[in-house]
Amino acid sequence: MSEYAKIRTNMVDSQLRPNKVSDPALLDAFLAVTREAFVPEMLKGSAYVDEDLPLGGGRYLLEPMVLGRLLQYAAVRPDDVVLEIGCATGYGSAILGRLAKSVIAIDSDPALLLQARANLGGLRNVALFEQPLDQGYAERAPYDVILIGGAVGEISPAVLDQLAEGGRLVTVIETRRGQLGDAVLLQRGTAGISRRVLFEAGVHTLPGFRPEPSFAF
Repeated sequence: MSEYAKIRTNMVDSQLRPNKVSDPALLDAFLAVTREAFVPEMLKGSAYVDEDLPLGGGRYLLEPMVLGRLLQYAAVRPDDVVLEIGCATGYGSAILGRLAKSVIAIDSDPALLLQARANLGGLRNVALFEQPLDQGYAERAPYDVILIGGAVGEISPAVLDQLAEGGRLVTVIETRRGQLGDAVLLQRGTAGISRRVLFEAGVHTLPGFRPEPSFAF
């Protein structure tokens, strides 16, 4: 077993399993994907630490524990069609590609998408598109699962409209409690969209999801 494989196993055993990530297929996906391949060369030695990692341009790779818990609650099934918003260098896409039928992964940063395409060359069920993050990707909607890969001030109506009946959306919503936000699960049912707060998470904000400014008179 390589040194990175040992560290990856330790990440699963010490960061994911103790934090209620228990789905066997999800854990196998985290064991299979070489996280060090998705970070800048200088950060490969830190690829498995339990924090967001900077990718440049104000963008970050979501920490393993938060990504793992979000996907545990999303309950991705083998026949699901998934939209990943803010795919960055493709790490989450690689995990999702091992769980779902197909993955549409979008990002607004062409340099990050170029890296993602190189990193995901062997996954035929993942399609990458350059797109404003708050618009989602309506051309392939509706989606059984939507993952927004970072914290957001609000979820745009355009993205919510792309959630299928019974579909699940997971992300982190910014709050006024300093560094911490609320990881949430939104689910579309016959009566509309329900929202459940899952846990607190301190992750970096994705561009394009700030609430519109309001004015007081």
